[in-house]
Amino acid sequence: MHRNISKQKSVFIIFAIFAISINMRPAITSIGPMLETIREQLLLSNAQVSLLTAVPVICMGVFATMAPVLNRKFGVKHTIYTMLIIIAIMTLLRGFISSFLILIGTAFLIGIAIAVIGPLLSAMIKQYFPERAASVIGIYSFGMGVGSAASAGLTAVFFERTGSYLFALSSWSVLALLGLVAWSLAMKGNMEVRQLASIVVKDKQKKMKSPWKTRKAWLFLLFFGLQSSAFFSIITWLAPIAISAGMTLLQAGTLLSIMTTVQIFLNILLPLLMERFPARKFWLLLMLIAGMLAVFLFWTGMYPLMWAGAFIMGIPLGGLFPVALLLPLDETRTAEEASSWTAMMQTGGFIIGGLLPLLIAVVYDGTENHHYTFGIILLLYVMMFILTFMIGDKKILNDL
Repeated sequence: MHRNISKQKSVFIIFAIFAISINMRPAITSIGPMLETIREQLLLSNAQVSLLTAVPVICMGVFATMAPVLNRKFGVKHTIYTMLIIIAIMTLLRGFISSFLILIGTAFLIGIAIAVIGPLLSAMIKQYFPERAASVIGIYSFGMGVGSAASAGLTAVFFERTGSYLFALSSWSVLALLGLVAWSLAMKGNMEVRQLASIVVKDKQKKMKSPWKTRKAWLFLLFFGLQSSAFFSIITWLAPIAISAGMTLLQAGTLLSIMTTVQIFLNILLPLLMERFPARKFWLLLMLIAGMLAVFLFWTGMYPLMWAGAFIMGIPLGGLFPVALLLPLDETRTAEEASSWTAMMQTGGFIIGGLLPLLIAVVYDGTENHHYTFGIILLLYVMMFILTFMIGDKKILNDL
């Protein structure tokens, strides 16, 4: 824990990180269960409707570099307040107008808000909890897992009860209220997050090697992009795949719930295990093998095996993201470096993560065959498996 903050303050900050992170996935993951419904009601192609998840993810990459700029200009307190309000208003707006343009517009702005919040939270964790980064990253990713699980599992239930996909999508705006309250508690007093390019750290920048010129940072970017692609592809397409295999909407939603429930536990359990047993390569290979096995189980189209696949797929979905977030924290010495590496990783990684699910939609529109969907997802896991050996285990910081 950072020596300049009290224990009570640190508790408020950790709770705020959790409450904010809950808001960073529902606007995206709630689309998956409603994908077929939205496509049919708005007369869209699969490629068009998949833009609702692709656009915010791509924005999360393109606009990640706005985080340090806004932080320097307005401060972390007001920046995150504003981003949470944007998420709340844009998510709520989905409940009032049945329009593809409204859905795309809100997805765009929500993606920008998430893009700004992500690097700021990572920098806060590095700055205020340098010795407990893995544990706090676990709480951060646990919060995102809770948001993903709730939206993936309950959106279909809300739709079945109300008959309105508009209500089902907009209902997740209430989570922003929790985030705003928690943030107000954490931000009492003077709080700041150090970022690159401020006048204070100008001398440090001259000595600091840019992550864009570092091979390891590029490996992290590619790995982050592949795990994002796998996550958003599965979250987006598992329900439509299950429905095409003969499941009802509620059964498909339950399948997602099982997967995301396992994900929640892995979000927080794996960083704790890695803190105790820091064999990064071992954990990554274990999760990737589980992911490949789950893809094969889904591929069979047999209900019992698909249920088992949902359980197993929760392992890589829950574990790969926190490990990916830890990669730049493990390889950097300061909050400034951590923010720089994280911003780079998320910039390129989320662009990749948004484009691959869109590719699946385009391929499916042309073939109407989900065998290609499974092939693409399996290829993502194979590529991450190879990358794991190139990344290796955590090294002593002497070669950055």
